[in-house]
Amino acid sequence: MARRQLTTWILALGLVAVPASLTWHSAPTLAAPADTPADPARVERGAYLVRIMGCNHCHTPWKLGPHGPEPDMSRALIGHPADMPIPSAPAPAAGPWAWNGAVTNTAFAGPWGVSFAANLTPDPETGLGKWTEEMFIATMKTGRHQGKGRQVLPPMPVENLAALSDQDIRDLFTYLQSLAPVRNRVQAPIDPAEAQR
Repeated sequence: MARRQLTTWILALGLVAVPASLTWHSAPTLAAPADTPADPARVERGAYLVRIMGCNHCHTPWKLGPHGPEPDMSRALIGHPADMPIPSAPAPAAGPWAWNGAVTNTAFAGPWGVSFAANLTPDPETGLGKWTEEMFIATMKTGRHQGKGRQVLPPMPVENLAALSDQDIRDLFTYLQSLAPVRNRVQAPIDPAEAQR
């Protein structure tokens, strides 16, 4: 009798436990939420801000067009071209000149050393692809790389950018993240001491 009750309990537990374990093993795993498509209104507002703030004037390499120098929009916002390394800064300009610029309008030399326009496309290795919206806002508000690193160098208008609203900066970031990623590793800034060598 005791043996029969034990067998019944084991069978009952088995009938409950086996289906439960099968359900547990076959239960779908919760996936990370999929990236939601960007709000078209924010993308459009960000594109507008890029146009009126002149971001293409420095972050897009220039070419000689039919009416003179112009941004090469086939390379929009890729920053200083990786295939154009700048070995050192030119001698300081004479007279009233304070700085020099590369023919692409993406590299600038002055008392701060040599600065290079950043790749603003969402490439994860060479652009803003791994940046968060919070990092972008912090950069714009503090004038420091990712809000805590090195100073953002001239001619980047950090004073103007700091005056943008957080929503304006979010819209800029949304637009930049909507672009096609372009792999273009921009050269690191050259410090003033190195620039004079």
